[in-house]
Amino acid sequence: MSAGFEVLVAGAGPVGLTAAHELARRGLRVRLVDAAPGPSPTSRAVAVHPRTLETFDQMGTVDGILRHGRENRAFTMYASGRRLVRLDADYASMPTRYPYTVIIEQTRTEAVLRAAVARLGVDVEWGVKLAGFEQDDRTVRARLTHADGTEETCAVPWLVGCDGGRSTVRKALGLPLIGRSRDTWMLADAPVHADLPPDSIYWVHTGGQALMMVPYARAGHWRLLDTAPGTPDATGAAHRFAAKLSQGLGTDVRVGDPEWTSVFTFQQRMVPRMHEGRVFVAGDAAHVHSPASGQGMNTGIQEAYNLAWKLATVQRGYARAELLATYGEERVPVGKALLGSTRTATFLVQFKNALASVALPVVLGVVRTVPPLRRAVQRKVLGGMSGLRLAYTTSSLTTGAGPEPVPIVTPDASSVMIPRPRHVPAPGERAACAAVAGDALARELRDVRWTLLVAPGGHGADGVPLRTATDAAARYGAWLSVRCVGSAAGPGPLPDPGGALSRALGLAAGAWVLVRPDGYLAARGDRLTRHTLAQALEPVLPRASRSPSGSDRAASLEYASGALRAVQDTVGTTTGAMKTERAR
Repeated sequence: MSAGFEVLVAGAGPVGLTAAHELARRGLRVRLVDAAPGPSPTSRAVAVHPRTLETFDQMGTVDGILRHGRENRAFTMYASGRRLVRLDADYASMPTRYPYTVIIEQTRTEAVLRAAVARLGVDVEWGVKLAGFEQDDRTVRARLTHADGTEETCAVPWLVGCDGGRSTVRKALGLPLIGRSRDTWMLADAPVHADLPPDSIYWVHTGGQALMMVPYARAGHWRLLDTAPGTPDATGAAHRFAAKLSQGLGTDVRVGDPEWTSVFTFQQRMVPRMHEGRVFVAGDAAHVHSPASGQGMNTGIQEAYNLAWKLATVQRGYARAELLATYGEERVPVGKALLGSTRTATFLVQFKNALASVALPVVLGVVRTVPPLRRAVQRKVLGGMSGLRLAYTTSSLTTGAGPEPVPIVTPDASSVMIPRPRHVPAPGERAACAAVAGDALARELRDVRWTLLVAPGGHGADGVPLRTATDAAARYGAWLSVRCVGSAAGPGPLPDPGGALSRALGLAAGAWVLVRPDGYLAARGDRLTRHTLAQALEPVLPRASRSPSGSDRAASLEYASGALRAVQDTVGTTTGAMKTERAR
C-alpha cells in the first residue's frame, strides 16, 4: 500500500471533500487528489438545502456555511409585470433545526470544507490526475499523473470517484450514463439593481419564457438563470438579462457586467449502479441533471456521507463487507427519483409557451387566495427540494417499518393501542426531526458511531433493558454510542428537560431507537432486550461478532471526541452501571 493510505478520493469538489472529511473523521488515512491546478474560481451550485445543513451540522461544518451564506425562506413568482404569488417556507410537517435554504457560492462551500478537511490532516493534492486503475479482491492500484508529467502508482484498499461528469472512475468501471441531453441554459453571476426584497428566490416569466433570480449574501449580487438565452455568446448578456427581467417584473431592472457566465446544455443521466468491487462513484460521476431545483451538489454530499460511514465501518472491521452493497441499494433509487423530480422542475421553470402568461395568473390566483391549497403547494415544493422527506424505509438496514402503536390507558384501566402520531420518525426516516426538541440530540448526531437511545423509566423489575444497554455499551462501544434519555442510570445519560426529546422521538417508558451514523433510524421497539437489539444490528454485525479491543475502543472514542461529543461513554462508567443494575 502507498504510504499507509487506506482510501484514495479522486476529485476535491464538495462531494470529494465531504467523503474525505467523513472518512478521516472516522480515523481512516485518506489521500485526496484533483486534476485541476487549484480550487475552481466559479460557482455552479448556490443552494444548500435543509437536509444538507443537517448533514453539515453532523460534520461540524455548518457554522462556516451559515456565516458566509444568506437564508432563503420564500419563492416568489412574477409574470408579465405582475406578482402572482409568494410561497413562504413552511416546514411544519418536516421539523428541522434549519427551516430554510442557504444561498452560498459553491466556491465558499468548498473553502469551508477544505479548511475542515485540513484540520483533520488531509490536504488536497492539486494537479494530480487519476489516469486509470486496476483492482483485485484486496487492492486498487491507481495510476496518477502529476502536473510536471511524472507518473506514480498508488496502491490502496479503496477508491472513491468524485471526479465529475466526465469521471475517469466511471468510465474505467464501464458504467453507462443512461438518459438524454436537454435544453441549453445560461447562468450568470452579476450585480442587479431591482426593487426586490433579497429574501426570496424569484421566478420571472416574460410571456414567452422564464428566468430565475437568486440573491447572494453580497448585497446587490445575484445568480441569474436564462432558460432560453438565444445565443451562446456571453457578449451583451447583461443587456439581454435586463430587458427580459424588466419585462417580466414590470419595473426597470439594471444588470451590471457579469462576473461569470456559463452557457451549457444540461443532461438528465445516471448510472445503473454505484460501485464495483473496491471502487465507488458519487456526485456528478454518478448522475448529471438539470440545475432547476438545485439538487446536484446536495445529492452528491448526501451520497458521500452515506458511503463514508459504511466504508469506514467495514475498513475498521466493525461490519462485514456486505454493508457496502447498501450504498447502491439506497442511493440508486434516490438518483432515479431525482431525475424525475428535476425533469418536472425543469418543465415548470421553463414554461416557454405563450399560454403560460394567461393560465398562470388564474391558477396561482387560486393558490394565493385558498390558504389550505397554498400550504399544500408550499409543503409539496419544499418537501421535494429540501431533502427532508428522503427516507430509507425499504433498505435492508431498516429492520422495522412505520410508526409503532403506543398503549393508552382508558378510564376503566384497560389498555388500547393507537398508532403514533405521523410526525414521530419511523424506521428509515431521519432522526434530526426530533432535534428541534433540544440540543442534546443534535450533539449526539455529531458522533461518528451508531446511536442506541433508551427511554427513561419503565425498565421493569428484571432490569433487562438497562442491562441490555449497559452490555451493548461495553461490548460495542467502539462503534455504538449508548445513551439513556433523561436518566442518570445506565451508560451515557442524555439530558431531556421536560421530556421533550422523548415525546419527539415517540419514546414511551422503556422504549428504544437505533440511529445510523448518518442520522436515519434503523429500528425502534417498545422494550429493549438482547434479542431485539441483535435483530436490529444483524445487518451490520460481523458474522463472528467481537468485542473491540481496548485500544480500538480508545481510538474510536478519540475520533468521537473530535466530532464535538459533549458526553463520552467510558469503559469505567459502563462497567460501574452494570454492577449497580445487577445489584438490584
